[in-house]
Amino acid sequence: MVELFFEETAILDLDPEFFVLWLEKLCKKHNRSLGDINIILCSDEYLLQMNKDHLQHDYYTDIITFNYNDDNKISGDLFISVDRVRENAAEHRERFPRELNRVIAHGVLHLIGFNDKTDQERLEMRTRENEALELIVSRET
Repeated sequence: MVELFFEETAILDLDPEFFVLWLEKLCKKHNRSLGDINIILCSDEYLLQMNKDHLQHDYYTDIITFNYNDDNKISGDLFISVDRVRENAAEHRERFPRELNRVIAHGVLHLIGFNDKTDQERLEMRTRENEALELIVSRET
């Protein structure tokens, strides 16, 4: 199950069923099953406070992931700054929905077990994000 929540940001018109179908494919690709994923879309300031309170980091970020996995069942909370995603999309000349999907994939990949602390891990993460985005099938096809 995938649920969407909004904290200190405008409510976006997103389809939770889209995320269920896509994230099930992503989990299956990595021999996992989809559990409960909460996507909490929030403001920069909200996520900054989460970063300070829970990770003792005093800087802005686009996502914080909390892992509640149960064996091979992928579950967790993805706190995502809508402000940061918009800024990243503009900086990379990307559409907002695609950048949001990239960040969601990033969070789920963390839950699956991928990290991004080293240069090599960041390169691997970007490759996996791109593969995750390729799993999205347009509703128009």
